[in-house]
Amino acid sequence: MAGHSKWANIQHRKGRVDAARGKLWSKLSKAIILAAKSGGGDPSANLRLRKAIDDAKAVSMPKDNIARAIKRGTGELDGGDLEEIVYEGYGPGGVAVMCETLTDNRNRTGPELRTIFSKMGGEVGKSGCVSYLFDRKGLFVFSGESVSEESLMEVALENGGDDLEPTDEGKFQVTCQPELFEQLSDAFDQAELKPDIKEITRLPQTTVGVEAGVARRVVKLLQSLDDHDDVQNVSTNLEITDEALTEE
Repeated sequence: MAGHSKWANIQHRKGRVDAARGKLWSKLSKAIILAAKSGGGDPSANLRLRKAIDDAKAVSMPKDNIARAIKRGTGELDGGDLEEIVYEGYGPGGVAVMCETLTDNRNRTGPELRTIFSKMGGEVGKSGCVSYLFDRKGLFVFSGESVSEESLMEVALENGGDDLEPTDEGKFQVTCQPELFEQLSDAFDQAELKPDIKEITRLPQTTVGVEAGVARRVVKLLQSLDDHDDVQNVSTNLEITDEALTEE
């Protein structure tokens, strides 16, 4: 898979983060709630919670919001009844789309996402219809201006990294198995190698290209899904180009 296409997929998601900070905080609160619910409220003993808190701090989420979310997850406050549901489907041109959600009402979320898919020229499929096209990976993206490939390679090889790849934009991306994400993240911190992006996500095994007009329709579908309050992450195997990201 070309580095450019991976980076453009990531860029699509990250480029929308600053546009709606309040909505982002709400989504991050849900991630904290579920992490605390599943593994307890101590981040030192709950790696998933630690990651969720780090993500929240990275976008200046207030400490009080973080603390309330943890208490909701541990049951000290109401509002912690959430479940994870992954919706799989197809966008325009038959491209694969995976949509990870956290919801307190699946009877609301499911129909709303199906409506979004339908309006944008796609459809929700059965469980497993496209998940086999993606690998769940830990992902780190570094600026090539601030780190060297040799230093990244050394740390990655010694701490569970399974691939290092340069992108067309002068960046480096390192992947690992999800269970080694925290180990590798800590190793990068100790080596003072700071990634621009670090997350556990779904990466397509291969990407597919479609004509520009169809690609823009797919991007609009991804953006509409991203905008939904219950959606945490959206993945696609579309080879997103700069034109698809910038043209209306």
